[in-house]
Amino acid sequence: MVKLLLITGFGGFLGTILRFLILRYFQLSYDSVFPWGTIVVNVAGSFLIGIFFGIFERGSIMSQEWRLFLTLGLCGGFTTFSTVSNDAFILLQTKEFFRFASYASLSFFLGILAVFIGRSIIKMI
Repeated sequence: MVKLLLITGFGGFLGTILRFLILRYFQLSYDSVFPWGTIVVNVAGSFLIGIFFGIFERGSIMSQEWRLFLTLGLCGGFTTFSTVSNDAFILLQTKEFFRFASYASLSFFLGILAVFIGRSIIKMI
């Protein structure tokens, strides 16, 4: 059990660092109230988890340890629903209603589309 906790935790650690670096890049590169970094991270994470689960559906290609590391750890640390919720709240609070609607819709629908594309790519291979 401790081994699985450490494997998952290390994946989460790496995912969190990647998320921080990408969010920081967008903060420093773009002067916008729209949370581009968060949406990029969440769509990319959705795409990755689609790929990973597509691979897992092919059979015993990866061990339980790799599955936990990549999905719960890496993707779980990389993506964040709480940040989406906070960004959306800030847009509402500042009366950016169009940006709020765009952001919430894009986050949800692009996330689902990215999972679908990731899984479809694996099925085609």
